[in-house]
Amino acid sequence: MSDKIHVESYEKEDLKRDLSNRHIQMIAIGGAIGTGLFYGSSWAISQGGPAILLMYLIVGIAIYFIMRALGEMAVEEPVSGTYVSYANRYIHRFAGFLSGWNAFIFLIATSAADLNALGKYVQFWFPNIPVWVSALAVVLIMFTINIIGVSIYGETEFWLSLIKVTAIVLMIIFGALMIIFGVGNHGNPVGIGNLVNHGGFFSMGMNGFILSIVMVAFAFGGVENLGFAAGEAKNVKTTIPKAVNAVFWRIMIFYVGAIFILVTIFPWNTAGSKGSPFVEIFTKMNIPAAASIMNLVVISAVLSAVNSSIFANTRTFYNLALQKNAPAILSKVNRKNIPFAGVMLVFASMLFGVLMNFLIPEKVFSLFASVTVFGLICNWSAILISHLKFRKIKIKNNEVDKLTYKMPFYPYSNYFGLFFMAVVIVCMGFLPDERMSLVVSAVWVVIVFIAYKFYTRSDTVKDIANDTDIAKGTLEDFGG
Repeated sequence: MSDKIHVESYEKEDLKRDLSNRHIQMIAIGGAIGTGLFYGSSWAISQGGPAILLMYLIVGIAIYFIMRALGEMAVEEPVSGTYVSYANRYIHRFAGFLSGWNAFIFLIATSAADLNALGKYVQFWFPNIPVWVSALAVVLIMFTINIIGVSIYGETEFWLSLIKVTAIVLMIIFGALMIIFGVGNHGNPVGIGNLVNHGGFFSMGMNGFILSIVMVAFAFGGVENLGFAAGEAKNVKTTIPKAVNAVFWRIMIFYVGAIFILVTIFPWNTAGSKGSPFVEIFTKMNIPAAASIMNLVVISAVLSAVNSSIFANTRTFYNLALQKNAPAILSKVNRKNIPFAGVMLVFASMLFGVLMNFLIPEKVFSLFASVTVFGLICNWSAILISHLKFRKIKIKNNEVDKLTYKMPFYPYSNYFGLFFMAVVIVCMGFLPDERMSLVVSAVWVVIVFIAYKFYTRSDTVKDIANDTDIAKGTLEDFGG
């Protein structure tokens, strides 16, 4: 059988292409700016010191290559399952099965962590409201938005992303004025002394710098969700390249720029000691109600993350069902072309996150954030490995010149990204708080493998003809 793959004959999707270029651009930004930046930045700074700036730059480059690999495949084969579908086609059916069902534990972990952060931000105004109450309210609201229609999701994500982007830009501008001219600091320029005055730029040593890669990686979690929008975008060949191309510069501005302001204005060992460092900056500017305004912004960031998670995971389960890697009911759509059963499964999973915030509210963020990192590594690795196979097939069939959006520096950019993944996993083993997540993740992989063998036990060769052919091609191309 030929290595050529035709999406039309592989997956029949019944989703509506209602996401405009405006929606896609903000979904891309929203995916790149989330709880990890607003809430996890304090942990990252305390781990790596001022040198965390360099780590954000390195990880940002790796993330850009991952997104370019995903973008190349998404433009040529725009399906809602994105990297889950590509792993199933280009690596092995189990790779797609694992990537898809990783979404389940990934969903529970990210939603639990995000909802925990949200509850603590709400307590800034209402300290007596339990974290789980805020979490439950948000889940109900976002569930309603996602069952109305994909255009409503896109519109909601657009405005939530616009709020946090505007806030970060203002924070960078105000911070620069404070650093250079002393605005908000009694006319005394802050300068850049805090970058080196508290133990030097590498104040935590190389060990601390390298280990900070784990939380920095977590901060970028969600950027890959842009791929899910490809299956419902109106003009894929235009909107997806524009969105992916802007990822690198958004990372430079929103991450490196924002973190530079934080570690320059505050001594690195005090940033975030009184809550979110972003809130601290606006308070320091003496703007009336600045802290409350910024708190509203970070809440919008969490709402955006939860909204995006519902959308992405619903489409993951939908695509898994199309691949016959999940119950067929998950492929059913309602009259508005929304995979309703998938939304319900996501809703139930998020309720578990609410339960965790009721039982162990003080441990939820750190515990589930570390589990999330493993899920991200699996997803990002699947993207890079799938792309290696995807491009090999294009080369074999003399179709490379037909690609309209090529991954730069192939295959070395893929290898750089995979090396980055390996470093993150190794570093997780050296961090006590992260080590347990590796154990949990390993157990999860075993459970998924057992489920895979059970679920596919009665499949015939005909049922998995496409998957078998791709798997054989993968083994041959990689020396298997």
